[in-house]
Amino acid sequence: MKKQTYINESSEVYDAIVVGSGITGGWAAKELTEKGLKTLMVERGRVVEHQKDYITESKPPWEYPNRTKVPHNLVEEQYAIQRQCYAFHDGTKHFFGNDRDYPYATEEGTDFSWIRANQLGGKSLLWHRQSYRMSEFDFLANQRDGHGNDWPIRYKDLAPWYSYVEQFVGISGSKENLPQLPDSEMQPPFEMTAPERDFANKMKQVEPDKPVIISRCAHLTQPTKIQVELGRMQCMVRNECQKGCSFGAYFSTQSATLPAAARTGNLYIAPNSVVESLIFDEKTNRVKGVRVIDNDTLATREYFAKIVFLCASTLGTTQIMLNSTSKRYPNGIANSSGVLGRYLMDHNYNALVTASIEGYEDEYYIGRRPASLYVPNFHYEPGRYHKQFKRGYALAGTASRADWQSMGTGDGFGKDFKARLHNPGPWGIGLQAQGEMLPNPDNQVTLHNSKKDKWGMPQLNINCRWSDNENAMMESALEVSSSMMKKAGFTNIQQRILGQPPGLAIHEVGTARMGRDPKTSILNGYNQCHDVDNLFVTDGASFCSTGVGNPSLTFMAITARAVDYAVREVKAGRLG
Repeated sequence: MKKQTYINESSEVYDAIVVGSGITGGWAAKELTEKGLKTLMVERGRVVEHQKDYITESKPPWEYPNRTKVPHNLVEEQYAIQRQCYAFHDGTKHFFGNDRDYPYATEEGTDFSWIRANQLGGKSLLWHRQSYRMSEFDFLANQRDGHGNDWPIRYKDLAPWYSYVEQFVGISGSKENLPQLPDSEMQPPFEMTAPERDFANKMKQVEPDKPVIISRCAHLTQPTKIQVELGRMQCMVRNECQKGCSFGAYFSTQSATLPAAARTGNLYIAPNSVVESLIFDEKTNRVKGVRVIDNDTLATREYFAKIVFLCASTLGTTQIMLNSTSKRYPNGIANSSGVLGRYLMDHNYNALVTASIEGYEDEYYIGRRPASLYVPNFHYEPGRYHKQFKRGYALAGTASRADWQSMGTGDGFGKDFKARLHNPGPWGIGLQAQGEMLPNPDNQVTLHNSKKDKWGMPQLNINCRWSDNENAMMESALEVSSSMMKKAGFTNIQQRILGQPPGLAIHEVGTARMGRDPKTSILNGYNQCHDVDNLFVTDGASFCSTGVGNPSLTFMAITARAVDYAVREVKAGRLG
């Protein structure tokens, strides 16, 4: 990245401002700059440079003072919430937000975990890279069962954009021709282990409606020309992903969209710039830019543009919109409907079933494969709903052998015990549910009336709970997973409800939803605000429902589609 890319003060009126630099912000910047718009990316955190700032990459566990464990006092002081994330440890903690600096409030009865990564690249450096298309059933679900508002788009609207982003990102996986899980443009899949292949084949015989496939993930297994040109290489299967990948083998802002945007010469970045609110012009009913507070000095400044894309994460974007008040929009910009902040949703990962697998002593351990087993949603339309709940869930898991890490916590002492650690243990398998959360207007975020953060902004106040529907879904997942394992001949089947709060899936969506009716939604089908036509929201806040699959691939597709629409409107003279 050239030094002149980074700015501080600027009086220039850019063609576009993108707030946020994660998965959606990176895509918005790439698409806008490649279409010729001079674009300013505004990021509240520090600069992270590809390769240079992956400071713990390839550092083995034994070189950490506590074998990657973060000291208890530091966790309690700074990372009490962030430590709950699967990716948090001493080698990744520098990519996580500091809880002390990023407080938020919750209503009584709410236990919401907000995982944050405030730096250039955002959570694209930390995500688990599972990548699935939403299906026509996902887009129709709200209309068919009456929960939530109808999506203003359908699968056919997004299908070409899925293909477009997949060809750039690089998704590994297998073609399955399943109606509830449309196939992507895919590179070769990672391999299953022998027990996994046998499990998948057995389920074809005894549970044909529950196919067991290899997961789809944003890892390059056969890089294309465009990926190689950006300096990306094949996945080395090192399991170094959340430390940063210098090979660029997994998709992140740093490895893909940022260098693509930078090479156009149209990208500028304002780091350490916390967006406090949007600058709104009452006369034109449009936004003019953003007000920011310096992350370090707390000085204020303003940036101006003809159009603005909010890609600050679901809750980050909502906080900015709620804090952008005016005479016309006293309850938050573009909020004439009153639904801004409502319908907060996340995926429910609370059902886990494990079992032992006998045999396969001559088969090797899984290694560091980034993919897993995946069982797509089999309750994908009303006629297939369970009698106890609406919508459905997927299952994900892995069959692997016990190794020194697990056996090291078992009973034993002395020479014989140490010798056992050199050999792999027995095979086991686990399946965990990923359940849909119904849209509920009572699951809401607001601005706290008295608590503020270090930048003087009102803290978000979160009120979000699992409903009886989500709880019943997890009970079903325990029953179904156990039944599948029993039919496969596995033993020692154990069930567990994990008790994780909303937020820990890190798939929060819904607080500035799309819709056809401006009276019940914030955005139209192109992610454009009904009330303010030069303001776009393309992160998870725009969702009408969670669907069942991981949302990041859809974030990318709707962002690319929204930029295409916005630029056409600008060039036609209807915007900017």
